[in-house]
Amino acid sequence: MNIRKPKFWDYKKPNIYAYILYPIAFLIKVLVFLKKKCTRINKKRKIKTICIGNIYVGGTGKTSLCLKIHEILKKKKIKSCFIKKFYNAQVDEQKLLKKKGELFLSSKRMQAIIEAEKQNYEIAICDDGLQDSSVEYDLKFVCFNSINSVGNGMTLPSGPLRESIQNLKLYEHVFINGNLENSEDLIKQILKINSKIKIYFGKYEPINLDEFSKDENYFVFSGIGNHQTFVSMIKSNGLKIIRDLEFPDHYQYTKNDINQILENANKIDCKVITTEKDFYRLKNINDKKIKFIKSELKIINEQEIENLIL
Repeated sequence: MNIRKPKFWDYKKPNIYAYILYPIAFLIKVLVFLKKKCTRINKKRKIKTICIGNIYVGGTGKTSLCLKIHEILKKKKIKSCFIKKFYNAQVDEQKLLKKKGELFLSSKRMQAIIEAEKQNYEIAICDDGLQDSSVEYDLKFVCFNSINSVGNGMTLPSGPLRESIQNLKLYEHVFINGNLENSEDLIKQILKINSKIKIYFGKYEPINLDEFSKDENYFVFSGIGNHQTFVSMIKSNGLKIIRDLEFPDHYQYTKNDINQILENANKIDCKVITTEKDFYRLKNINDKKIKFIKSELKIINEQEIENLIL
């Protein structure tokens, strides 16, 4: 299902629509609380678990950070793998993870972790799952996007938060991912809630920029949770974007969608580029006129993270 995120979720303050939906948001909070009370917490296992999660729903760089942590562990010759709860709509992320390492998928994360332990993996990197109370993680990172921040500060469906932002009191480590822009207010807000929390930063960097000419004009499209961060990264690296088009996160493209994009790009004499995640969703369409920008997350304080996860 292709559902577009409501614009009012990212307003600085809640509007009338957010308040109209608040009774539903409150009911969801109560149901989540009751579910946690009834959930059996599985005991810690021999395999170490690292959860890369978020409070703001989507587009916070979880998968990119998982890949980076896996890379750090691989350099240290530590046998690590990825854990992900199976969703049909997230095949793009599954393919990205499988490309870099072993991925264990299951409808229940604990089952995937148990399977990884059976295969003698030392560390399981969980892409998402911060709100999964059935797993007692050894280490948790809460990811935010520097542009999206916390949106209007309200929980679903009044806002974009999966749990109250006040729950940052329960966490020790936060990652702000993006292009190192507009982070000051978010940092202040986080520290106001939890002055002892440790904040780390991740910056997206393109790694195949030599495949693109800075003399060309480009039409950019994506169906990811942080479209504007992707556009900002490209612009900051000198590519000329004439137009950009945003689709819902994990959008399933049709042949008609791609034909329209190519037609519109042709009208303004532009080459078409997208993200690597989106490109994986074009496999059945197989249009060679579209290229993707491959990027990775650079951890600004990588040595600190290395010391923490080892």
